[in-house]
Amino acid sequence: MTRSFDDAGTFGKRFLDTSLDSLNSVSQGTQAIGAEASDYAARAIEAGSETVARLMAATSVETAAQIQADYLTQAYRGFVSEATRLGGLYADMARDAYRPFESIVVRTK
Repeated sequence: MTRSFDDAGTFGKRFLDTSLDSLNSVSQGTQAIGAEASDYAARAIEAGSETVARLMAATSVETAAQIQADYLTQAYRGFVSEATRLGGLYADMARDAYRPFESIVVRTK
């Protein structure tokens, strides 16, 4: 009977330690995602501001249309690239958060 309580206590401690390791991984992943999103937002705002300045200096409607088309192309490519990068960061975070629990799952089988 005492052995079962000892086993339960040991398992509970291992689970708590594993949960804290997982939470640490999620915290680090969230910080990396936040930093990446913040950098992207700053780059996007800067590109938008530069485009507005170029549009204000445009001397013809054709030039303005070309500036706008170039900006849209650049913005789309930047968004797709950023979405891919963020998707990878989310996948890494999920994998790292699950990794500590793998040892517990293997031990219980």
